[in-house]
Amino acid sequence: MVTLEPVQVGGHILVGVEVKLPKTTLLSISTDKGYIMCGALDVGLLNETLADRHIIAARAVGVRTLAQLLAAPLESVTIEAEKLGIVPGMTGADALLLMV
Repeated sequence: MVTLEPVQVGGHILVGVEVKLPKTTLLSISTDKGYIMCGALDVGLLNETLADRHIIAARAVGVRTLAQLLAAPLESVTIEAEKLGIVPGMTGADALLLMV
């Protein structure tokens, strides 16, 4: 099952997506510029194989809900996200504010 839900961050309405799969749930919250996602995101692939796309993204691990994704410290970020000041350790919500 796929669920789309509005997520408010700092006065901005963003798009939250939850995809329920067998034994796991994929989570992401996106802006027009980039997104944060659960541990399923392969930051290495985005930085290396898809580098020409300049993807702004960040990954948080161990999250099970969109609320946890917002609050969790980021485990890894893409090179393009770093250019915006997004760094590992900051919360998902703080990263999204730099992506709006």
